[in-house]
Amino acid sequence: MNKLLYLAFSVIILFGIGCKKKEKPSTPMPQPVEEKTAVPVFNADSAFHYVKAQVDFGPRIPNTEEHRACARFLAGKMRQYTPNVTEQQGKVRAYDGTVLNFNNIIASFRPDLKARILLCAHWDSRHVADHDPDPALRRSPVTGANDGASGVGILIEVARQLSKVSPAVGIDIIFFDAEDYGPPEDSQIQSGNDYWGLGSQYWANNPHVADYTARFGILLDMVGAADARFPREAFSSYYAPDILDKVWNKAHQIGYGEFFIHEEGALINDDHYYINKIRRIPTIDIIHLDPNSVNGSFFDYWHTTGDTLDKIDPYTLKVVGQTLLEVIYAEG
Repeated sequence: MNKLLYLAFSVIILFGIGCKKKEKPSTPMPQPVEEKTAVPVFNADSAFHYVKAQVDFGPRIPNTEEHRACARFLAGKMRQYTPNVTEQQGKVRAYDGTVLNFNNIIASFRPDLKARILLCAHWDSRHVADHDPDPALRRSPVTGANDGASGVGILIEVARQLSKVSPAVGIDIIFFDAEDYGPPEDSQIQSGNDYWGLGSQYWANNPHVADYTARFGILLDMVGAADARFPREAFSSYYAPDILDKVWNKAHQIGYGEFFIHEEGALINDDHYYINKIRRIPTIDIIHLDPNSVNGSFFDYWHTTGDTLDKIDPYTLKVVGQTLLEVIYAEG
């Protein structure tokens, strides 16, 4: 090959190399991103308002006008947030033979979904202040700001948030009636604990939906006092330890570990006991228990005339309510 031909050939080769089409680097296909629903912010002032609204009716004792008026308020309020409200009315017999007219109020969100969570609290208040420090007041009715109204107030605010941001699971909120109409402390009728939780016993045997079940349940009781402490109630540990872990761990993750303490609490014969035993839904009880209380294991004003609105701390309502919302919206 002569020099001239070689140079021409080289130019052609170099030109061809220079003109070769450059391939774009391969780009991976975008993967679908799972969108998580933002957890609503629990409004403590709103919850406190709902607690006050109940207390303003006075003691909510079955068979009284105050009780009937509060039932109308609760059912009407829940209908503002969901059309799926059931009032389960009936009669139960109390420890002293009194026939009580009860009203379990049930509000459902996303009733089309099979996967469900049950949230509950009792809305009646105690008919006698049998633990009052003043013996002259021990047959007086109890206002029940913390013991009853606090849990219901939190759940009404939860319902308001559910109506704005739909969760990925169905939610049923039940306000149980006739929970606190058990025998007085000094009564001769003390045998058997089934005089308590009459409304939840009825519902557990006769649920509002045939064969009703849920992934788990959470009961609120006495969840509004300042500096409340919620140890791991013993029936909850026995029937639903995994749910206790779920809720307590979530509370610690969001900074409320000083309220939800990892200590074993007492056995409390509360509404959750019948949900576990009869309905077999693993259900826990978030309940204020304090072994140093002047009133046994419960907060200081339990079953006294001192259980009034001034004992309610909006921050405690926030702690419990925000924890519930975090748990609900983590479920998929």
